[in-house]
Amino acid sequence: MVQFSVRKCMMAIAASGLVLSAVAPVAAYAQARDPAYAAARAAGQVGEKMDGYLGYVTPPAPPLRAVVEDINIKRKAVYAGKAQANNATVEEYALTSGCLLIAQTKPGEKYQAADGSWQTRGEGPPLRDSRCP
Repeated sequence: MVQFSVRKCMMAIAASGLVLSAVAPVAAYAQARDPAYAAARAAGQVGEKMDGYLGYVTPPAPPLRAVVEDINIKRKAVYAGKAQANNATVEEYALTSGCLLIAQTKPGEKYQAADGSWQTRGEGPPLRDSRCP
């Protein structure tokens, strides 16, 4: 049931192009607004998680924790609005966004694999969760 719902949500979101227009500005804004986030991402201290939020690869200092929590709060607000508009749950929309955000990582950046382990993106595609289309 969840598998079908996530795929249905992913197709609806991808067809409307909402993820890129909704999530990319939040991530771009965060990097432009706070160089600490960009530096932490480049250093492998934070990465994209399967649930659509940023996670800590290493224990964060309080200032970095505040920046990441702020980004995650903004992401959740975007997910909630877009999920409602697409008749999906916030969790379905966040997972779909997580699949896309992980696919958009650049070589050297960290992301969370389906088994929960932190991986470093290489030149090839990232390891995918079976729920991602």
